[in-house]
Amino acid sequence: MIATALVAIALGRLTAWPTIHGLRTQLADATWSMLHDPLTGMLNRAGLQAAHATLAKTAPAQPIIVALIDLDDFKRVNDTHGHGRGDDLLTEISDRITDIAALHGGAAARLAGDEYAALLPARTDDLDRIADTFATIISQPIALPADGNPATVTITASVGLALVDTSDTFTEVALQCADIAMYHAKRKGRNRHAIYQPGMTMPPAQHRRGPRLRDRRQPTDGATA
Repeated sequence: MIATALVAIALGRLTAWPTIHGLRTQLADATWSMLHDPLTGMLNRAGLQAAHATLAKTAPAQPIIVALIDLDDFKRVNDTHGHGRGDDLLTEISDRITDIAALHGGAAARLAGDEYAALLPARTDDLDRIADTFATIISQPIALPADGNPATVTITASVGLALVDTSDTFTEVALQCADIAMYHAKRKGRNRHAIYQPGMTMPPAQHRRGPRLRDRRQPTDGATA
């Protein structure tokens, strides 16, 4: 009787295993989707915020570098080569930014549209060199397929960097400081970088673009994107 019951339990577990495995896979996929950008596969805003939260717990009161990267005149690529090729370019740029962030031991994300961000450990105080690295690598030519024929596209970026603390809030301080610096880079003529300085504020509105996607639906810290 006992042996029969044990066999029945074992068979029941074997029968249920595919269902359990499937549910676990679905949960893992859902969790991944919540934290990653579906086009590029890199972290999304919620994923980068989670990375920042982990840093705040594991390395409290430590300096980190926040980079805000915005492509210059990306609309021209979509208008000239189509949205499909525009997506190809965004994916290639995401790979370049991810590689740079990984090289510095950090994490990178696509926030929305043609805007990216990165969190890097502050292993150096030479923020200009880091910003130049992002700008230089991004501006390298990209070969895109266009109607069966490759088209070489070159795009530049405006980069804003800020040195903040892991205890600073993600949205109101970390991203905001880098965002302010990025807009100052735009004001300088694009294909530039700027470093956030204490007291720096947003340039006048006429020097800025219209509302961005992430501005329209920006959650507060602790909320998901």
